[in-house]
Amino acid sequence: MASAAEQLAANFNFGAFSKATELKKRLWFVLGALVVYRLGTYIPLPGIDPVALEDIFSRQAGGIVGMFDVFAGGALSRMTIFALNVMPYISASIIMQLMTAVVPSIEELKKEGETGRKKINQYTRYLTVVLATVQGYGIAVGLENSTSSVGSVVINPGLFFEVSTVLTIVGGTMFLMWLGEQITQRGVGNGISLIIFAGIVANLPSALATTFELGRTNVLPTLLIVFLLFMSVAVVAFIVFIERAQRRIVVQYPKRQVGNRMFGGESSHMPLKLNTAGVIPPIFASSLLLMPATFAGFSGGAGGAGSDLLTQITAYLGRGQPGYLLAYVTMIVFFAFFYTAIVFNPTETADNLKKYGGFIPGIRPGKNTADYLDFVLTRLTVVGAAYLAAVCILPEILISQYNVPFYFGGTSLLIVVSVTMDTVGQIHAHMLAHQYEGLIKKSKLRGRRG
Repeated sequence: MASAAEQLAANFNFGAFSKATELKKRLWFVLGALVVYRLGTYIPLPGIDPVALEDIFSRQAGGIVGMFDVFAGGALSRMTIFALNVMPYISASIIMQLMTAVVPSIEELKKEGETGRKKINQYTRYLTVVLATVQGYGIAVGLENSTSSVGSVVINPGLFFEVSTVLTIVGGTMFLMWLGEQITQRGVGNGISLIIFAGIVANLPSALATTFELGRTNVLPTLLIVFLLFMSVAVVAFIVFIERAQRRIVVQYPKRQVGNRMFGGESSHMPLKLNTAGVIPPIFASSLLLMPATFAGFSGGAGGAGSDLLTQITAYLGRGQPGYLLAYVTMIVFFAFFYTAIVFNPTETADNLKKYGGFIPGIRPGKNTADYLDFVLTRLTVVGAAYLAAVCILPEILISQYNVPFYFGGTSLLIVVSVTMDTVGQIHAHMLAHQYEGLIKKSKLRGRRG
């Protein structure tokens, strides 16, 4: 028999949605915040020649900088105030999570609950400012040393340009970080993920139009375009299937007698997702892969052995190159295991089960339960990491081999589908809560009438 929640979910309609005023306010807030973000991606940095900049980026569209520009919604190629998007914040989060596992004092902060979490978030914000400053300075120096066929990118290079560029980029990054936190608190879904999602989806129509135009002019075979579209649909279906996949571990609770009545004795399930880490590993890996290109900007065009070495490393890590694919897969697998270990602690879960009298049939409580959960979770993470690597890498190989300008690759699809599923799930939860509130109010009214 279907549960009450399942019955409510089956009876969803637009009438119920129109009555959920709190949910509508949250959705309107999310929409307004994303509109503000998109407007900011068109406000350029001062002192830059847009024609020369377009010429520079047209030659680097297929590299790692081009992939980052996809996540930034075109803000980097237009060199706007949101050029770095939220990537410095993501990099700072990576570093803080690594330090949580290495530095005992930060690990103790994590165990303090809400107070410790606030302190860690504050440290993350400070680190975001530092990283955004370093990357902003790298961009400023790189722009000053960049020249195109129409002239220099920077109109008046010098200290004033560098300072103004760094301040503008850091301010834009911090504003986006604040905007993402506001979306999370006052809207629906994860704010940082939604900002990245909006940046990717915003350029999808133009990318599709470019691909179809190349097909119309016979630059790309029609069958190849059809194959890419079907592949994208198949990848979306595969992502949805895997993201919903779970390993349900049976947990039994013993019966206990309270007075003359017996309680407990029921069994439940502990759901372990096949991909516990979610979309975090590809985002973290993409953020770290941008580092060589950022540091190359410090000495771009300056000459010297260091400059040549950075240029060679950046070229080796170009999109579709063997070094890029190997580094990408390695980072995805590492962060899949690392993030899973952070969000799920087998020992803590086993202790909680033992505290409340729960046990897994056939497994002794305590250490044996923790070892069993760790064994199951490791096997799931192996499959989940392989799935993430395959979804992110295989489309990249096809696109790089056939030189297809269809940027909506596996990583972008994974982010878009995962964020959509998470947001829809939260909307679903708000709708359920609203309908339950309606049922409770109706039952109270009937009780008063009775």
